[in-house]
Amino acid sequence: MTRTHLTLFVLLIAAAPAALPAQRGSEPAPRAELFEALVRCRSIADAAARLQCFDTAAANLEQAAARREVVVVDRTQIREGRRRLFGLALPRIPFFGGGDESEDADRIDRVETTIASASQNGLGQWVVVMQDGSVWQQTDNNMIALEPRRGQTVVIVRAALGSFMMRIQNQPGVRARRIR
Repeated sequence: MTRTHLTLFVLLIAAAPAALPAQRGSEPAPRAELFEALVRCRSIADAAARLQCFDTAAANLEQAAARREVVVVDRTQIREGRRRLFGLALPRIPFFGGGDESEDADRIDRVETTIASASQNGLGQWVVVMQDGSVWQQTDNNMIALEPRRGQTVVIVRAALGSFMMRIQNQPGVRARRIR
């Protein structure tokens, strides 16, 4: 695991208790105070006071983002993050879809990528490094007829009970898990 991935993982674990979604039927999780301050500005009737409120709230939000206290991401960035993290076990927190009603619409069930390198471990199972840096290891003992080679296409799909199937160059799939 690279230092960047480890740092991201530690930050996610640390943020998880505060970011856990509310139980169904209870109050929704509160939004960030800096965001709420910006939204409250809309209710000010006087135009000059409203503009001053927006300017102050926007400056506070920008400063917090510069200090990395607040991160603003759009749906495209969330989808890309989910694609990059496909196969890794992560805590269920809102910005990765935990408890979000749109989770099913944005859920990644299939990734197509390219092999950077491949080798067999001591058990004869394939360990495949992808161009995106992810590393997948075969978990079953099924044979892959044609050895995986650099540049070949790999399709990894979500399978039953949290498992994954990896198909290399349209060969029959083998069970695999992401190890990095």
